[in-house]
Amino acid sequence: MNPLDAFTDPLFRLPLVTGLLAAAVLPLLGTLLRLREEWLAALGLAHISAAGALAGMGLGVPAIAGGLLAAGVAAAFKTLSAVRGNTVYALMILLGWSATLLLAANTPLGESLAHAMVDGQLYFADWVELTGLLAFAAVTVPALPWLMRRLIRARFFPEYERANRLPAWRWHLSFDLLVAAGMALGTATLGLMGAFALVFLPPWAAFRVAPGWRAALALSAGLALGAYLAAFAAAMVWDQPFGPVLVATLLLAAAGTWLAGGVKNYL
Repeated sequence: MNPLDAFTDPLFRLPLVTGLLAAAVLPLLGTLLRLREEWLAALGLAHISAAGALAGMGLGVPAIAGGLLAAGVAAAFKTLSAVRGNTVYALMILLGWSATLLLAANTPLGESLAHAMVDGQLYFADWVELTGLLAFAAVTVPALPWLMRRLIRARFFPEYERANRLPAWRWHLSFDLLVAAGMALGTATLGLMGAFALVFLPPWAAFRVAPGWRAALALSAGLALGAYLAAFAAAMVWDQPFGPVLVATLLLAAAGTWLAGGVKNYL
């Protein structure tokens, strides 16, 4: 298969568009997570959503629904308990990891489903995943400008909300629920590490080289989309699993951008 066939073959058109939606939106959330110094949220919620998906399958509930519910409950608990920082997400990683492996060992087809959640199953994405990501993007993209103003203000002027008695829990909870939904849907399609890499690596590189906030958002999304398309073509041409190829491509793109920014700063 040549690279052009990967983008034009009708058999892979739906998976291509499904992953493209995740690659476009998840880095925007990752940029805000990095600003809040809560980037580990992505990995913690991905583990929780994977465990929820397996639990849902064991109870006869669709995997996406189980993952969304588990990640949403974890995000709501984190916000309403007023816990800040990465500690709570480290606990989520440990809880999700242990629950995923125990469920995999004690449910029918659990091991194969656990591997699918970790490695990703983009090639098998259907209208359920595409519809979920379309709905997620339709809610997230219009909401981000409203959320960004409040979350940036909370990051740099934390006393403002308390001094003016603002209901800050509303936007913190809204953002945490968006991250939970994004990671649940991303994990179901791109795999646990693929979704985490989209949230973590592009913003990491963008914060190094971007001159401002808008540039960081644009660079994060651009890096993620470029790496996703390159990984999709490479995985198809060389018949490789998509999740590891995506992570490797994102690592190369982000590391190259980060190093280029370092050279520019040095000069």
